[in-house]
Amino acid sequence: MPLHHLMIGTWTPPGAIFTVEFDDENLTLKLVKRTEIPHDEPISWMTFDHSKKNIYGAAMKKWSSFAVRSPTDIVHEASHPMTHDPRASSPDTNTRAIFLVAAKQPPYAVYANPFYHHAGFGSVFAVSDTGKLEANIQNYPYQPNTGIHGMVLDPTETYLYSADLTANKLWTHRKLPSGEVELVGSVDAPDPGDHPRWVAMHPTGQYLYALMEAGNRLCEYVVDPATHLPVYTHHSFPLIPPGIPARDRETGKGLYRADVVALTRSGRYMFASSRANRFDLQGYVAAFKLRDCGSIERQICLNPTPTSGGHSNAVAPCDWSDEWVAITDDQEGWLEMYRWREEFLHRVARVRIPEPGFGMNAIWYD
Repeated sequence: MPLHHLMIGTWTPPGAIFTVEFDDENLTLKLVKRTEIPHDEPISWMTFDHSKKNIYGAAMKKWSSFAVRSPTDIVHEASHPMTHDPRASSPDTNTRAIFLVAAKQPPYAVYANPFYHHAGFGSVFAVSDTGKLEANIQNYPYQPNTGIHGMVLDPTETYLYSADLTANKLWTHRKLPSGEVELVGSVDAPDPGDHPRWVAMHPTGQYLYALMEAGNRLCEYVVDPATHLPVYTHHSFPLIPPGIPARDRETGKGLYRADVVALTRSGRYMFASSRANRFDLQGYVAAFKLRDCGSIERQICLNPTPTSGGHSNAVAPCDWSDEWVAITDDQEGWLEMYRWREEFLHRVARVRIPEPGFGMNAIWYD
Protein backbone atom coordinates (compact mmCIF):
# COMPACT_ATOMS: atom_id res chain seq x y z
CA MET A 1 0.00 0.00 0.00
CA PRO A 2 1.53 3.36 -0.99
CA LEU A 3 -0.52 5.44 1.47
CA HIS A 4 0.47 5.77 5.12
CA HIS A 5 -0.96 7.95 7.88
CA LEU A 6 0.79 9.75 10.72
CA MET A 7 -0.68 11.59 13.70
CA ILE A 8 0.92 14.68 15.27
CA GLY A 9 0.06 16.86 18.27
CA THR A 10 0.82 20.40 19.43
CA TRP A 11 2.83 22.05 22.19
CA THR A 12 0.29 24.80 22.92
CA PRO A 13 -3.51 25.20 22.89
CA PRO A 14 -5.85 24.80 21.14
CA GLY A 15 -5.68 21.02 21.43
CA ALA A 16 -5.83 19.09 18.15
CA ILE A 17 -4.58 15.88 16.56
CA PHE A 18 -3.50 16.21 12.94
CA THR A 19 -3.64 13.25 10.56
CA VAL A 20 -1.23 13.50 7.62
CA GLU A 21 -1.14 11.15 4.63
CA PHE A 22 2.18 10.09 3.09
CA ASP A 23 2.21 8.65 -0.43
CA ASP A 24 5.42 6.64 -0.81
CA GLU A 25 5.04 6.31 -4.59
CA ASN A 26 4.31 9.94 -5.51
CA LEU A 27 6.35 11.17 -2.52
CA THR A 28 3.77 13.61 -1.17
CA LEU A 29 2.52 14.64 2.25
CA LYS A 30 -0.89 16.20 2.83
CA LEU A 31 -3.09 17.05 5.78
CA VAL A 32 -6.26 14.94 5.68
CA LYS A 33 -7.89 15.67 9.07
CA ARG A 34 -7.68 18.06 11.98
CA THR A 35 -9.38 16.42 14.95
CA GLU A 36 -10.41 18.88 17.63
CA ILE A 37 -9.70 17.70 21.18
CA PRO A 38 -10.15 19.45 24.57
CA HIS A 39 -8.86 23.00 24.11
CA ASP A 40 -6.50 23.06 27.09
CA GLU A 41 -5.11 19.55 26.51
CA PRO A 42 -2.66 19.89 23.60
CA ILE A 43 -0.54 16.75 23.27
CA SER A 44 3.20 17.38 23.41
CA TRP A 45 3.97 13.64 23.25
CA MET A 46 1.69 10.89 22.01
CA THR A 47 1.99 7.14 21.59
CA PHE A 48 -0.13 4.24 20.36
CA ASP A 49 -1.18 1.22 22.37
CA HIS A 50 -0.01 -2.23 21.24
CA SER A 51 -2.79 -2.58 18.66
CA LYS A 52 -2.91 1.04 17.44
CA LYS A 53 -6.54 1.27 18.53
CA ASN A 54 -5.80 3.95 21.14
CA ILE A 55 -3.66 7.08 21.37
CA TYR A 56 -2.33 8.16 24.76
CA GLY A 57 -1.30 11.77 25.23
CA ALA A 58 0.79 13.88 27.58
CA ALA A 59 -1.60 16.81 27.58
CA MET A 60 -0.48 19.79 29.71
CA LYS A 61 -2.08 19.05 33.11
CA LYS A 62 -3.74 15.80 32.01
CA TRP A 63 -3.07 12.30 30.70
CA SER A 64 -5.49 11.73 27.82
CA SER A 65 -6.81 8.77 25.87
CA PHE A 66 -8.41 8.52 22.41
CA ALA A 67 -10.04 5.67 20.53
CA VAL A 68 -8.69 5.37 16.96
CA ARG A 69 -11.33 3.91 14.66
CA SER A 70 -9.62 5.00 11.45
CA PRO A 71 -6.99 7.58 10.46
CA THR A 72 -9.70 10.25 10.38
CA ASP A 73 -11.99 8.97 13.14
CA ILE A 74 -10.31 9.71 16.49
CA VAL A 75 -12.51 10.09 19.58
CA HIS A 76 -11.55 11.52 22.97
CA GLU A 77 -12.47 9.04 25.71
CA ALA A 78 -10.69 10.02 28.93
CA SER A 79 -8.54 12.63 30.65
CA HIS A 80 -6.91 12.00 34.02
CA PRO A 81 -5.34 14.66 36.25
CA MET A 82 -1.85 14.39 37.68
CA THR A 83 -2.34 12.98 41.18
CA HIS A 84 1.24 12.31 42.25
CA ASP A 85 1.47 15.71 44.00
CA PRO A 86 -1.48 18.02 44.84
CA ARG A 87 0.51 20.97 43.50
CA ALA A 88 1.09 19.38 40.08
CA SER A 89 -2.44 19.91 38.73
CA SER A 90 -2.70 23.47 40.02
CA PRO A 91 -2.89 26.14 37.29
CA ASP A 92 -0.43 28.14 39.41
CA THR A 93 2.44 25.66 38.89
CA ASN A 94 4.42 24.87 35.75
CA THR A 95 4.24 21.10 36.25
CA ARG A 96 3.41 19.57 32.90
CA ALA A 97 2.60 16.09 31.59
CA ILE A 98 5.54 15.48 29.25
CA PHE A 99 5.95 11.82 28.24
CA LEU A 100 4.35 8.39 28.31
CA VAL A 101 5.11 4.91 27.01
CA ALA A 102 2.62 2.06 26.56
CA ALA A 103 3.43 -1.57 27.26
CA LYS A 104 3.09 -3.93 24.28
CA GLN A 105 2.52 -6.97 26.50
CA PRO A 106 -0.26 -7.69 29.06
CA PRO A 107 -1.44 -6.04 31.23
CA TYR A 108 -0.75 -3.19 28.74
CA ALA A 109 -0.12 -0.58 31.42
CA VAL A 110 0.85 2.99 30.48
CA TYR A 111 3.82 4.69 32.17
CA ALA A 112 3.73 8.48 32.42
CA ASN A 113 6.11 11.26 33.47
CA PRO A 114 5.48 14.86 34.55
CA PHE A 115 8.17 17.53 34.15
CA TYR A 116 9.37 20.89 35.52
CA HIS A 117 8.41 21.52 39.19
CA HIS A 118 6.80 18.88 41.45
CA ALA A 119 7.82 16.10 39.07
CA GLY A 120 9.48 13.63 41.44
CA PHE A 121 7.14 10.75 40.62
CA GLY A 122 6.17 8.51 37.74
CA SER A 123 2.59 7.33 37.24
CA VAL A 124 1.25 3.96 36.10
CA PHE A 125 -2.16 3.67 34.48
CA ALA A 126 -4.26 0.56 33.95
CA VAL A 127 -6.35 0.38 30.78
CA SER A 128 -9.82 -0.97 30.04
CA ASP A 129 -10.57 -3.96 27.82
CA THR A 130 -10.73 -1.59 24.86
CA GLY A 131 -7.48 0.17 25.80
CA LYS A 132 -8.90 3.37 27.31
CA LEU A 133 -6.89 4.91 30.16
CA GLU A 134 -8.92 3.70 33.13
CA ALA A 135 -7.20 4.19 36.47
CA ASN A 136 -4.03 5.60 38.01
CA ILE A 137 -2.84 2.47 39.87
CA GLN A 138 0.55 3.72 41.12
CA ASN A 139 2.53 6.90 41.68
CA TYR A 140 6.08 5.74 42.33
CA PRO A 141 8.83 8.05 43.65
CA TYR A 142 12.10 9.05 42.03
CA GLN A 143 13.59 11.96 44.05
CA PRO A 144 12.48 15.55 44.76
CA ASN A 145 14.54 17.21 42.02
CA THR A 146 13.69 14.64 39.35
CA GLY A 147 12.56 15.60 35.86
CA ILE A 148 12.05 12.51 33.69
CA HIS A 149 11.69 13.29 30.00
CA GLY A 150 11.98 9.87 28.39
CA MET A 151 11.57 6.17 29.25
CA VAL A 152 11.93 2.84 27.51
CA LEU A 153 10.93 -0.73 28.37
CA ASP A 154 13.38 -3.53 27.67
CA PRO A 155 12.33 -6.10 25.00
CA THR A 156 10.94 -8.50 27.61
CA GLU A 157 9.12 -5.61 29.32
CA THR A 158 10.61 -6.68 32.62
CA TYR A 159 12.61 -3.49 33.20
CA LEU A 160 11.81 0.20 32.74
CA TYR A 161 14.61 2.71 32.14
CA SER A 162 14.11 6.44 32.77
CA ALA A 163 16.20 9.44 31.69
CA ASP A 164 16.27 12.01 34.51
CA LEU A 165 17.19 15.32 32.95
CA THR A 166 17.18 17.51 36.05
CA ALA A 167 18.69 15.02 38.52
CA ASN A 168 21.25 13.99 35.86
CA LYS A 169 20.91 10.23 36.13
CA LEU A 170 19.38 7.07 34.67
CA TRP A 171 16.92 5.00 36.69
CA THR A 172 16.05 1.30 36.46
CA HIS A 173 12.75 -0.16 37.69
CA ARG A 174 11.45 -3.71 37.57
CA LYS A 175 7.95 -4.22 36.19
CA LEU A 176 5.68 -6.39 38.35
CA PRO A 177 2.89 -8.70 37.04
CA SER A 178 0.32 -6.05 38.01
CA GLY A 179 2.01 -3.49 35.76
CA GLU A 180 3.30 -1.56 38.77
CA VAL A 181 7.04 -1.06 39.19
CA GLU A 182 9.65 -1.30 41.94
CA LEU A 183 13.04 0.41 42.11
CA VAL A 184 16.19 -1.47 41.11
CA GLY A 185 18.64 1.44 41.21
CA SER A 186 20.08 4.47 39.45
CA VAL A 187 23.38 5.62 37.95
CA ASP A 188 24.69 9.15 37.56
CA ALA A 189 25.29 10.52 34.07
CA PRO A 190 28.98 10.48 33.03
CA ASP A 191 29.32 14.27 33.24
CA PRO A 192 27.54 16.76 35.57
CA GLY A 193 26.57 18.79 32.50
CA ASP A 194 25.00 15.92 30.51
CA HIS A 195 21.33 15.94 31.60
CA PRO A 196 19.85 12.75 30.06
CA ARG A 197 16.67 13.51 28.13
CA TRP A 198 15.86 10.37 26.16
CA VAL A 199 16.63 6.67 26.15
CA ALA A 200 16.35 3.94 23.53
CA MET A 201 17.19 0.25 23.70
CA HIS A 202 18.47 -2.30 21.19
CA PRO A 203 16.17 -5.26 20.38
CA THR A 204 18.66 -7.62 22.05
CA GLY A 205 18.20 -5.75 25.35
CA GLN A 206 21.98 -5.67 25.76
CA TYR A 207 22.58 -1.99 24.96
CA LEU A 208 20.91 1.22 26.10
CA TYR A 209 21.45 4.58 24.42
CA ALA A 210 21.08 7.79 26.43
CA LEU A 211 20.68 11.12 24.68
CA MET A 212 22.15 13.96 26.73
CA GLU A 213 20.24 17.20 26.25
CA ALA A 214 22.81 19.65 27.62
CA GLY A 215 25.79 17.49 26.71
CA ASN A 216 24.53 17.34 23.11
CA ARG A 217 25.87 13.84 22.73
CA LEU A 218 24.70 10.25 22.60
CA CYS A 219 26.17 7.92 25.22
CA GLU A 220 26.31 4.14 24.85
CA TYR A 221 25.59 1.83 27.79
CA VAL A 222 25.78 -1.93 28.15
CA VAL A 223 23.15 -3.49 30.40
CA ASP A 224 24.65 -5.53 33.23
CA PRO A 225 22.98 -8.97 32.92
CA ALA A 226 23.11 -9.50 36.69
CA THR A 227 21.91 -6.15 38.05
CA HIS A 228 20.11 -4.89 34.89
CA LEU A 229 21.64 -1.46 35.54
CA PRO A 230 23.17 0.38 32.56
CA VAL A 231 26.98 0.63 32.55
CA TYR A 232 28.61 3.44 30.55
CA THR A 233 30.97 2.06 27.88
CA HIS A 234 32.83 5.40 27.59
CA HIS A 235 31.71 5.62 23.97
CA SER A 236 29.89 8.84 23.09
CA PHE A 237 29.04 10.59 19.84
CA PRO A 238 28.38 14.27 19.07
CA LEU A 239 24.92 15.54 18.14
CA ILE A 240 26.18 18.99 17.12
CA PRO A 241 29.33 19.89 15.16
CA PRO A 242 32.58 20.55 17.05
CA GLY A 243 33.61 24.06 18.01
CA ILE A 244 30.15 25.45 18.78
CA PRO A 245 30.30 27.71 21.88
CA ALA A 246 28.71 26.17 24.93
CA ARG A 247 26.77 29.36 25.71
CA ASP A 248 25.12 32.18 23.80
CA ARG A 249 27.08 35.36 24.63
CA GLU A 250 23.94 37.49 24.85
CA THR A 251 21.61 35.21 26.84
CA GLY A 252 24.08 32.97 28.63
CA LYS A 253 21.99 29.95 27.63
CA GLY A 254 23.16 26.91 25.72
CA LEU A 255 22.93 27.28 21.96
CA TYR A 256 21.79 23.70 21.40
CA ARG A 257 19.88 20.97 23.22
CA ALA A 258 19.61 17.39 22.04
CA ASP A 259 16.12 15.97 21.57
CA VAL A 260 15.18 12.38 20.65
CA VAL A 261 16.88 9.08 19.81
CA ALA A 262 15.07 6.22 18.00
CA LEU A 263 15.98 2.96 16.26
CA THR A 264 14.84 1.75 12.86
CA ARG A 265 12.65 -1.32 12.46
CA SER A 266 15.58 -3.68 11.84
CA GLY A 267 17.64 -2.44 14.78
CA ARG A 268 20.59 -1.91 12.40
CA TYR A 269 20.40 1.88 12.42
CA MET A 270 19.56 4.64 14.86
CA PHE A 271 18.72 8.33 14.50
CA ALA A 272 19.16 11.13 17.03
CA SER A 273 18.44 14.84 16.83
CA SER A 274 19.30 18.17 18.40
CA ARG A 275 17.58 21.56 18.40
CA ALA A 276 18.91 25.10 18.36
CA ASN A 277 17.75 27.58 20.96
CA ARG A 278 17.77 30.43 18.41
CA PHE A 279 15.53 30.55 15.36
CA ASP A 280 18.38 31.84 13.18
CA LEU A 281 20.30 28.59 13.71
CA GLN A 282 19.65 25.08 12.40
CA GLY A 283 19.21 21.85 14.32
CA TYR A 284 20.87 18.55 13.42
CA VAL A 285 20.00 14.91 12.79
CA ALA A 286 22.56 12.13 13.22
CA ALA A 287 22.53 8.54 11.95
CA PHE A 288 24.37 5.58 13.48
CA LYS A 289 25.17 2.03 12.38
CA LEU A 290 24.65 -0.59 15.10
CA ARG A 291 26.29 -4.00 15.38
CA ASP A 292 24.15 -7.12 15.74
CA CYS A 293 24.80 -7.13 19.51
CA GLY A 294 23.68 -3.50 19.78
CA SER A 295 26.94 -1.65 20.24
CA ILE A 296 27.44 1.43 18.06
CA GLU A 297 29.69 0.60 15.11
CA ARG A 298 30.02 4.13 13.78
CA GLN A 299 28.36 7.52 13.35
CA ILE A 300 27.36 7.86 9.70
CA CYS A 301 26.33 11.49 9.39
CA LEU A 302 25.37 14.69 11.18
CA ASN A 303 23.10 16.67 8.87
CA PRO A 304 21.57 20.12 9.47
CA THR A 305 17.79 20.37 9.60
CA PRO A 306 15.96 23.20 7.78
CA THR A 307 15.03 25.09 10.97
CA SER A 308 16.09 25.16 14.60
CA GLY A 309 13.43 22.52 15.29
CA GLY A 310 11.86 24.68 18.00
CA HIS A 311 10.67 22.46 20.86
CA SER A 312 10.72 19.45 18.57
CA ASN A 313 12.98 18.20 15.73
CA ALA A 314 11.74 14.78 16.85
CA VAL A 315 12.83 11.85 14.66
CA ALA A 316 10.24 9.12 14.00
CA PRO A 317 11.39 6.13 11.92
CA CYS A 318 8.50 4.12 10.47
CA ASP A 319 7.77 0.78 12.13
CA TRP A 320 7.66 -1.59 9.14
CA SER A 321 10.94 -0.87 7.31
CA ASP A 322 14.13 1.18 7.60
CA GLU A 323 13.28 3.35 4.60
CA TRP A 324 11.23 6.26 5.95
CA VAL A 325 11.96 8.73 8.75
CA ALA A 326 9.62 11.57 9.71
CA ILE A 327 10.89 14.72 11.44
CA THR A 328 8.62 17.32 13.02
CA ASP A 329 9.39 20.97 13.74
CA ASP A 330 7.38 23.51 15.70
CA GLN A 331 9.38 26.61 14.78
CA GLU A 332 7.44 26.90 11.52
CA GLY A 333 5.14 23.87 11.72
CA TRP A 334 6.71 21.41 9.29
CA LEU A 335 6.36 17.67 8.92
CA GLU A 336 9.15 16.36 6.71
CA MET A 337 9.69 12.90 5.26
CA TYR A 338 13.15 11.50 4.64
CA ARG A 339 14.24 8.39 2.76
CA TRP A 340 17.08 6.36 4.30
CA ARG A 341 18.78 4.46 1.51
CA GLU A 342 22.36 3.14 1.18
CA GLU A 343 23.19 5.09 4.33
CA PHE A 344 22.17 8.43 2.84
CA LEU A 345 19.37 10.57 4.26
CA HIS A 346 17.33 12.42 1.64
CA ARG A 347 14.24 14.60 2.15
CA VAL A 348 11.50 13.54 -0.25
CA ALA A 349 8.44 15.49 0.94
CA ARG A 350 7.30 18.15 3.38
CA VAL A 351 4.08 19.81 4.44
CA ARG A 352 3.60 22.91 6.56
CA ILE A 353 0.69 23.08 8.97
CA PRO A 354 0.58 26.66 10.34
CA GLU A 355 -1.33 25.87 13.54
CA PRO A 356 -0.26 27.07 17.01
CA GLY A 357 2.37 24.74 18.44
CA PHE A 358 2.11 22.21 15.60
CA GLY A 359 4.93 19.76 15.18
CA MET A 360 5.48 17.61 18.25
CA ASN A 361 6.21 13.93 17.65
CA ALA A 362 4.76 11.99 14.72
CA ILE A 363 3.41 8.46 15.22
CA TRP A 364 2.91 6.03 12.32
CA TYR A 365 -0.57 4.51 12.07
CA ASP A 366 -0.22 2.37 8.93
